[in-house]
Amino acid sequence: MIVYATHKGGKYLPFEESLKVDNVSKRGLYVNITNRCNCDCVFCLRQKKKMAEQSTLWLKTEPTIDEIKSELLKVPSSLINEVVFCGFGEPTLRLKELISVLKFVKEKFPGIPTRLNTNGLGELAHVREIAADFAGLLDVVSISLNASTAERYLKLTRAEYGLKSYEAMLKFAEHMKAYVPKVVLTIVDHVNSPEEIERCRKICAERNLTLRVRPYEDS
Repeated sequence: MIVYATHKGGKYLPFEESLKVDNVSKRGLYVNITNRCNCDCVFCLRQKKKMAEQSTLWLKTEPTIDEIKSELLKVPSSLINEVVFCGFGEPTLRLKELISVLKFVKEKFPGIPTRLNTNGLGELAHVREIAADFAGLLDVVSISLNASTAERYLKLTRAEYGLKSYEAMLKFAEHMKAYVPKVVLTIVDHVNSPEEIERCRKICAERNLTLRVRPYEDS
């Protein structure tokens, strides 16, 4: 449920174990609250079931709010440089729990940045604008852009809401700009050509958003 990624490429370890394998003074604290997702991306580690089940990020059951808070309190705050809500699932599917835990983090770990990794489809899932729910709780939101067109996006993500998912994701990013200091859109390098990356960069520039090309994590 709570892990630290030891290096790029995604070897995830329990926080205490991560302290034994490197001498990094501070590290990111990664929190997964659900395995459920409203996308089925062709490049996701979820496609590799055996790998997913072996990863510390994979949940056997969804933790309660109290269970998550209890785990967070076990980690020395002096060793955390960022708290990241991520995982094999889409965090906004448990919006109530996510907001509650974010409030807890801001109260218990003041000054430590918070980040949400999301597919950006939370507003479709909840049939309302949810950006305001994050006001004062998030420092960064990282949203999976994945493609420059709705058709390519759907082919890659297989989002359950169909073609409308793409525009909804972009609108969510624009909504979040009003409440979150840093809004980043991401694409995966190995499924996108240089030309496609440039098209995505242009889309972000037109909407005054930041694009990050992230490396594919296959382990």
